[in-house]
Amino acid sequence: MTARNVHRLHPAMRDDIGDLITQRPLPGRLVDQIDPFLFLNHHGPQTYPPHNRGLPFGPHPHRGFETVTFILEGSLAHRDNAGHESVIHAGGVQWMTAGRGIVHAEISPREFLERGGPIEILQLWVNLPSRLKMSEPAYTGLQRADIPALRLDEGRVTLNLIAGEYEGSTGPIASLTGVFMSTVEMRAGAGIRFGGLEGRNVFLYVVRGVIQVGKHADLVSPMHLVELDETGDTVEINASQDALLVFGHADPIGEPVVAHGPFVMTTREEIAQAIADYQAGRFGSALG
Repeated sequence: MTARNVHRLHPAMRDDIGDLITQRPLPGRLVDQIDPFLFLNHHGPQTYPPHNRGLPFGPHPHRGFETVTFILEGSLAHRDNAGHESVIHAGGVQWMTAGRGIVHAEISPREFLERGGPIEILQLWVNLPSRLKMSEPAYTGLQRADIPALRLDEGRVTLNLIAGEYEGSTGPIASLTGVFMSTVEMRAGAGIRFGGLEGRNVFLYVVRGVIQVGKHADLVSPMHLVELDETGDTVEINASQDALLVFGHADPIGEPVVAHGPFVMTTREEIAQAIADYQAGRFGSALG
């Protein structure tokens, strides 16, 4: 087994959306993607007052990729024109396959609008290969209790297994492309090792806390995306402080990426077709 080490660190850059505090590490100044991981928005943490306007993500379309949304604090209401509707609370995850086209809204539920409260949400975009870009849209909403919480390192690490397998346990999401996805809660001094990574690209984002990665023990501070080198089949992580991470890995797709707003395809012609299809109502009925 050979451990991977840090190639480069990418800080999240501030890019607020209205009054929603937003940091974005991917894409960044020195990284366009970590194939197939395309985009990460880190909203919050912040506290909304009572009688607020809530999240600003009203009805909008997507095509050609998947969204993974982590609700760390607060709650999130999802509704789409494929008939899915849910309210996911802190610790839960939403996994949506936009596929050939979907229109959805991600807003704050009525109780949050009335009472306010803390909120922190991450949204990650995961690309689909060209052969799957026109898949049927799908959605799964998971509450915290739906996600296996694996206790490791004498209980000092909790691996919340969303998709893929870890030491005989399997996450509830069956990814179309075999993506492994988790969040990891670590106490100071704890460690975890991920194996079976040969040929896979790793997604590692530090939400809070400080960690050390690899044999060179590179320190990584909060709100940084870790780009690892491509050699080796394991990743070793140790927590210098209590920490929360998003850790995933996947086979790279290796195809062109052409993105325009909410559409991610492989050619400009496909983007033009996505826009035309949406404007013609071929994504299905509009959301009110």
